[in-house]
Amino acid sequence: MGAGSGAGGAAGALGAAVAALYTATLPPALPGGDAGELITAAYELGVAHPPGYPLFTLLAKLATGLLPLGSPAYRVNLLCGLLGAAAASSLFYTVFRLSGSHAGGILAAGVFSFSRLTWQWSISAEVFSLNNLFVGLLMALTVRFEEASTAKERSKISKLGAFCCGLSLCNQHTIVLYIACIVPWVLSRLFRKTELSLGHLLKLGLCFLAGLLPYLYLPASSYLNRARWTWGDQTTFQGFLTHFLREEYGTFNLVFWRWITWLGKQGNNSLCLYGAKSETGSSMREMLVFQLAQMKSELSLPVLALALVACVSTALPTKQQKSPVIWLFAGMLCLYSLFFAWRANLDITKPLFLGVVERFWLQSSVVVAVLAGLGLAALISMGNAVLEGSRALLWMEWLSALALVASQVWANYSACDQSNNYVVDKFARNLLSSMPAGAVILLRGDLPGNALRYVHYCEGMRPDITLVDQEMMTYEWYLPKLAKHLPGVYFPGNRWNPVEGVLPDGTLAFNLHRFLKVNKHKEVFVCIGLHEGDSTWRRSYSLWPWGTCEKLVPSDVVFDPGEWIHLTRNLYNWTEDYGSFKPSSWEAVANEEMWQARMKTAFFIFDLAETASVTAETKSQLYTFAYTLYKEIVNSHPNHPVNWHKNYAIACERMLRLHRVDVDPEALLSETVKHFLLYTEKAEDDPQRWDILQAVEHLKKELQGLRKMKDDVRQGAG
Repeated sequence: MGAGSGAGGAAGALGAAVAALYTATLPPALPGGDAGELITAAYELGVAHPPGYPLFTLLAKLATGLLPLGSPAYRVNLLCGLLGAAAASSLFYTVFRLSGSHAGGILAAGVFSFSRLTWQWSISAEVFSLNNLFVGLLMALTVRFEEASTAKERSKISKLGAFCCGLSLCNQHTIVLYIACIVPWVLSRLFRKTELSLGHLLKLGLCFLAGLLPYLYLPASSYLNRARWTWGDQTTFQGFLTHFLREEYGTFNLVFWRWITWLGKQGNNSLCLYGAKSETGSSMREMLVFQLAQMKSELSLPVLALALVACVSTALPTKQQKSPVIWLFAGMLCLYSLFFAWRANLDITKPLFLGVVERFWLQSSVVVAVLAGLGLAALISMGNAVLEGSRALLWMEWLSALALVASQVWANYSACDQSNNYVVDKFARNLLSSMPAGAVILLRGDLPGNALRYVHYCEGMRPDITLVDQEMMTYEWYLPKLAKHLPGVYFPGNRWNPVEGVLPDGTLAFNLHRFLKVNKHKEVFVCIGLHEGDSTWRRSYSLWPWGTCEKLVPSDVVFDPGEWIHLTRNLYNWTEDYGSFKPSSWEAVANEEMWQARMKTAFFIFDLAETASVTAETKSQLYTFAYTLYKEIVNSHPNHPVNWHKNYAIACERMLRLHRVDVDPEALLSETVKHFLLYTEKAEDDPQRWDILQAVEHLKKELQGLRKMKDDVRQGAG
């Protein structure tokens, strides 16, 4: 009892220290990713994306209702920080009970908790800190089970473990791979000790099912149908299974490709991909190599070496460590890493996709950190056997542990300090503020969808606006469940489909053209982009730029470039510097969208001049408007997206060909050459780079000829 009590007190103290650092670095507002959707689902008591995360939803609802601090987002961020601190306590407890080493426990908890990735995702409103806590709890219970001295104690711990296994599956399903290792191991130990009776097996099953009880929340929420945002219809058993098994994502796939957006930029347009599964995802070997590199970066090479020492030490006789448990943990790590590398269907050479994938490596890093703590204890144990209890070894153990933990805090504090991060929140507020009264926004993608839903529903911003999700509108459950929460918007059917009419299953489908026709009393905007599968809107509508969004305008409305420039010039109050965020972060995506929004009207007008069937005079006016706007924007922002150089250079070249008397051709040529060269310096991967450089050589010769002609004229006049 003394050892257990001492371990619990030390674990609590360490958890409090982690909680203090996490709380000091919490984002005060909405983070990116799934946070907006998870908080909104909790706030509205709806259902989150598959598999539903009922336990997190209920905990987050309690946090928003009981914690007296800050916004709903801050409260859920704080909840996640506290869960992350509890996870650190469980790691300390696991290592200490296995090895008796306080320093090893501090090493395991500290290097994991203060790695960049763990810290970043433990202070955001996401499910990962709760998953880390369950991994730590299952490992701690496994150790307690192994060291239990009586059948009664083993029975009690195994039942608690079965309950925790079920409860953990109410959060993140990736933990099932650890459960698949722990459960057979526990059952085999009970069987060897002749303690696995049919009655005990039945009790374990009942405890496991009791842990799954939070899933009853899903059909209850779906049946009540009071949430203004929810996902799926779980009122039927099939609907529940579809959600629980993540069938809309692909049960064993990491993501549903329809939800991954913003691969990057090409010109001024956000790239969006749709499809059931990526055909260009990284290979299993690439995924494992990236994971190993990430572990080395996040945990450090000495920590990986110590984890390896723990595995090797099991071949040596020692009284302090329990080899079967260490090999169990190593097996869990290998199974998870191999399975995840097999099923993760994303191309992790792209920064944003790497950011999506690397969060799931946290589950493997937990085990590596525990093994590292055990490895440190094993080294000291072996040293003690040689040097017979030298005090220098004790100092070395503590100094090593504290130095590795301190280096993590030193290296990652500034990067993980989100106490002044309002980027995603400001992104959403700027978008909503720019909309006219009573507008309808057709949302598309995680960033605008999750962020706008949060500030609209949870913080009550712009209640006059209606948010409609384009992707969700293609699901059979969306409109029957949520249409009543979208007042003033008419839906001429039960489901959006490019081919309108009655589908084979009896569902009445409508296309975008029909939707716009019955809602012509509303101003409709799309954010960001329209579903490529339905182009029927082109029959009677056009898309005009509205910041990072676009407005659907009837085709018979005449475009006035001067008026539209005036309307869209100061839509947003955005002050973030360009390129100031890590490329794989949602902050970088939001910042990129807002910077590119500054150029969208100029790009649209220029494209209109290039493609529209208009008179030569009108075309000249459009080119002039585009050039003037491009020039104003480029000169106002010295540090800007690289594609602006290319766009502005092309606009200058087009103005040059107009031969206008009010514009200096030498200045236009100089600007064209200057900005084409700036573009080619920064966009080395552009496949047109060589063609641009050749064009620049021609333009330089033209510029030299023009200057020579001017010199000749001046000399003749002299």
